Amino acid sequence: MTSSEQPEANVTTGLDDRPNATMFTVENLVTMARSGEIRIPHFQRDFRWQRQDVVRLFDSIVRGYPVGSLLLWRRPATAQTLKLGSLEIEAPDVSAARWVVDGQQRITSLASALIPEASRDPRFALAYNLRDQEFVPAPPEDEPLVIPLPVLFNLTRVLQWFQKFPETLEYVDRANNITQTLRQFQIPAYEVTQNDVKVLQDIFDRMNNYGKRLSRAEIFSALFADDESIKNRLTFDRIAEHLDEDLGFGTVDNDTILMAMLARRGPDVKREIRNEFGGEEGIPRGHQPGRAIIDFPDEARDTAYRLGESAMRRAISFLQEEANVPHVGMLPYRHLLVVLTRLFAHHPNPDPRNIRLLRRWFWRAAVVGPEVFKGSTTGAIRFLVFAVKPDDLTGSIQELLKLVEYPDTPPPDLRRFRSNEAATKTVLCAWWANMPRSLDDGNPFARDDLSRVLIDRPTALDAVRYIVPRNTVPHEYRLWAANRALVPLTEATSTSIESIIAQRPLKLSESAWRAALASHLISSDMADLIVRGQTVDFLKARQAALQSQLTSFLKRMCEWSFESTPPLTSLLIEDSTEEEGIA
Repeated sequence: MTSSEQPEANVTTGLDDRPNATMFTVENLVTMARSGEIRIPHFQRDFRWQRQDVVRLFDSIVRGYPVGSLLLWRRPATAQTLKLGSLEIEAPDVSAARWVVDGQQRITSLASALIPEASRDPRFALAYNLRDQEFVPAPPEDEPLVIPLPVLFNLTRVLQWFQKFPETLEYVDRANNITQTLRQFQIPAYEVTQNDVKVLQDIFDRMNNYGKRLSRAEIFSALFADDESIKNRLTFDRIAEHLDEDLGFGTVDNDTILMAMLARRGPDVKREIRNEFGGEEGIPRGHQPGRAIIDFPDEARDTAYRLGESAMRRAISFLQEEANVPHVGMLPYRHLLVVLTRLFAHHPNPDPRNIRLLRRWFWRAAVVGPEVFKGSTTGAIRFLVFAVKPDDLTGSIQELLKLVEYPDTPPPDLRRFRSNEAATKTVLCAWWANMPRSLDDGNPFARDDLSRVLIDRPTALDAVRYIVPRNTVPHEYRLWAANRALVPLTEATSTSIESIIAQRPLKLSESAWRAALASHLISSDMADLIVRGQTVDFLKARQAALQSQLTSFLKRMCEWSFESTPPLTSLLIEDSTEEEGIA
């Protein structure tokens, strides 16, 4: 083997010093997190745990199970406003901060669940049920035997709790034992001192690729996050937060954000990402092997993130304002957002005709689905993204329309309602187009209502209620859409709305009540069937009404019978060019 054929040497060095093994109690870790001593390096993966993961962590602690070790990097940290889960901290300068190389999910969960001001986030709002001896979601109002974790973690507050609820004194010893276990539980940690960030990135990569696989977005984030000194630097997590906070669209997952950003920069979203913003010495910035196309080869990382977020904003605004998709939980296919991001990146202000044609394409693609493409979703992304040309808006949209020209595609089956399936998300968008109203005050629900109910939720399930209790419905009808309604209420106390439909609220006039019911495709006759207990007759009648409304919605959105004629201006330009050629 010649020298040119030798495998590339590892350019990183080893650790400067041996790791120092130590132990931290949960109380130590929470104190350090609150003081700003614990920091999260940019190459770390974003926070991924959901509430059930946090519950399992605390359950393991009280059972005395091992919860794994931590790897902490000792190095200085500047003063900054940092976010640890739902905890925001004004952190001071720290000469030897502890940067989390491994253990972020656990430390973040402990701090966010045990510090009062952070525990309002639904992922961390937990309590301990003293009677059942289990961790549960914190109730909206105090329940004597269900103690919120921030209270349980503080001895003084525990005593105050039992003074407030003296009828529960028989459980005081149990509560004290849990408090002591939580505070004194020890977690092993290794601390390293190392100046070269690439060594730590190498350790992170090895720890997270042996036995469990990182997502592509996590790998990308780790590769291009080597500057700790830049404050408020855009990350995929921050982009997702901005889109949710500003547009109320919900949390777009990091892999979709990565694909959207890659699509903006070049049509092959499956390309090699390691050299996206420059590679090893001697390789130009943005160099790609083979035939990969990069539209912005000299673009810096931060510019790509900023302009990628901007393009996603325009794409999401189109979905909300033109396509009637209010929330990511109701987006039939996320790859369609990727395609739209590329289009709005290169064509930020389409004319009204092309906007209408784009809406037509979106809904046709949603109804047809990715299965018509070779390779299903992977093939769909490839063909659709490559159809978008940077210098030709009209041609791009015409090509997109050709790719989904399947006018005989049947509408979604209303006999199967699953909130995580594209067909059901299409149905929910149709319901949203009907402007559903509150059955309490008669006012139409707004996107803000959806955002509040669906915080950090990947589907719209929490905004959907049963009309009659599911267990009273014959088995063959239980999956029917007819027994569901889109009612995004945060203060919902029941999983069904049967009792509400059966009795008009006194504050609503008869006409306002009928309008509220009609917004959910429920007629007065259907409501009477519920009152009389004729559940199956109600379901059949409403299923027919829902089918009619869905058909009408898709007819308006897809416009299968319309010619997809480009804007008149583009035709005039083409004619002018031909005449000049003849002359």
